[in-house]
Amino acid sequence: MSVPDPEPVTEHQSIEDEWEGTLPGAVRLRLVSLASDTLGSLSDDEVPSSLRPFRRWAPARRTKLAAAALAAAVEHDVVFRQRVAARVREALPDLVGALEAGAVPELADPVEVAAAAYLLRTSGWTGAMAAAEDHVTRVAAAAENTQAAEALARLQESLAAVRAQGREELARVREQLEAARAETAAVSRELREEKGARRRAERTAAAADATAAASAEAASAATAGAEGEVRRMKSRLAEAETALEAARRATRESRGLEDVRLRLLLDTVVDAASGLRRELALPPVTERPADLVDAALPESSAAASERTQLSDDPALLDQLLALPQAHLVVDGYNVTKTGYPDLSLEQQRNRLIGGLQALAARSGAEVTCCFDGATVAGRVPSLTGRGVRVLFSKPGEIADELIRRLVRAEPAGRPVVVVSSDREVADAVRRAGARTVSAAALVRRLDRG
Repeated sequence: MSVPDPEPVTEHQSIEDEWEGTLPGAVRLRLVSLASDTLGSLSDDEVPSSLRPFRRWAPARRTKLAAAALAAAVEHDVVFRQRVAARVREALPDLVGALEAGAVPELADPVEVAAAAYLLRTSGWTGAMAAAEDHVTRVAAAAENTQAAEALARLQESLAAVRAQGREELARVREQLEAARAETAAVSRELREEKGARRRAERTAAAADATAAASAEAASAATAGAEGEVRRMKSRLAEAETALEAARRATRESRGLEDVRLRLLLDTVVDAASGLRRELALPPVTERPADLVDAALPESSAAASERTQLSDDPALLDQLLALPQAHLVVDGYNVTKTGYPDLSLEQQRNRLIGGLQALAARSGAEVTCCFDGATVAGRVPSLTGRGVRVLFSKPGEIADELIRRLVRAEPAGRPVVVVSSDREVADAVRRAGARTVSAAALVRRLDRG
């Protein structure tokens, strides 16, 4: 089915077409889906040249693999966008009628409303875009809070179970230790009794030797009997000594067993934590919050790898960077104009990035350096920094605003350190939870090597 020719674009529509900012992700996906469906129904001469390679593709494949081209066509090709809008008029007449009448149905999906308003350019369509973005943000935040609460509850249950098991195991070890102590005491008593019997036997033998002179035969018999008694006593003494040694070994084994059981309990806790991580299927962290903040990136730089009271002490900066998962955010020109203002802007940037590379390599911290984009003649210069993320502020924005957005993007609790001697910037990021140090502290730290 061929989509009817769109109505001509009015002067008012051309003005409203100037949309600044990034479309909400959910709205962009919906627009791509609508554009994909419309593309399959157009005739060859109605298809924009940029989309002709994808016209014969299956709708699902086109939506997935040609999303960027479809989104660009909807945004920049007015005729194609109006053809998609015509398709929406046919598919959703009630929603379109309500939007053109200036009313939004209460039960309508905000994403669907925003996509239709974007295509139709109805009055107040930018408000519908903002409402859709707020709706998506609220839904994502609610889902994240629910998942975190469920994970915490499961972790608390596992920890309680491990603690209960540890208490039971410790009680069993203590009972076994008491039993071993009681057995050792009993063996000690038996040993003392055996020693007493031996001394009595020796006295008996001495008495027999004393009476030997009176009667040789009686003495021989008494001596034989005494020697036999001595042998029996020695045998019992040997048995007692063997039992004592066995008791000592048992005591040493019980102590070793207690150590092994405690180690097993520790391994159990570690394995339980690892099992919980596998059960939650937590993926490895491949992105950082700063990677998702909208900014103007250098022309040929790739995204490089990865918060303090205002202070001039470089030692404090080292202590903050030693915190786990620390993120260092640098106000670039504020630092370079403090440390080496006589150099050109390009030389200032290159010298600062070189020093930050070495600092990132030694500390292991995530480092982001921000520059004012307005100072580079309307273009983003070619600048790379291995181990350092380099960002330029967008047109109409200064680096101070970019730094504030970077700090707000970080999760609560993560150590974020902002380097800037600008008091307004320092106060703003400190209220957002970041730590601040002065530009002079970083310059001295970099000069130290």
